[in-house]
Amino acid sequence: MEISRKNHWETVYETKQPNEVSWTQEKPKTSLDFIYETKLGKSAKIIDVGGGDSKLVDFLLAAGYENITVLDISSKALEKAKKRLGKNAEKINWIVADITEFKPETTYDIWHDRAAFHFLTMQEQVETYAGIVEKWVSGFLIIGTFSENGPKKCSGLEIKQYSESELENQFLNRFKKLKCSKEDHITPFETVQNFTFCVFEKKK
Repeated sequence: MEISRKNHWETVYETKQPNEVSWTQEKPKTSLDFIYETKLGKSAKIIDVGGGDSKLVDFLLAAGYENITVLDISSKALEKAKKRLGKNAEKINWIVADITEFKPETTYDIWHDRAAFHFLTMQEQVETYAGIVEKWVSGFLIIGTFSENGPKKCSGLEIKQYSESELENQFLNRFKKLKCSKEDHITPFETVQNFTFCVFEKKK
């Protein structure tokens, strides 16, 4: 199961360009807005989970953030991002890992996940993920998933849709909801995907 999931994503990133995959964003505006709204300083420890070759890291670097980690199951995805960033890639901590098997070595002030969490369709995977963030996120949790009005599949894989209340309930144990929004993402193929995007703060 885990191996085939990794193989799936390695193949996707090996064979497709950014304009050929639905999740590509020229500027991840909602993600950036939520990160800026945390009002944390530029030394905040930020991790982008399932970041792939997303341009979020480019914008964070340009904004002056100094402590960025990008995690993805696909080494090919991260290689693409490194190539795009050139010399700047050296400023980033790159981690190749399946999120359900991730063993963090530090806590994170901001945990950002756009469209990785919704690929976890088994309850056991969801609970593992929740356990990791409860232990290793010290500040803010920013998550974007397909909404109840969004697609039921992505990249040929089943996903789990979340309404605002479902996403909130998933992390209610240790996080309080600060803000949620619905967002229509226009894919490179001009189709629309509706997302639920939420930012939570760790309960003191």
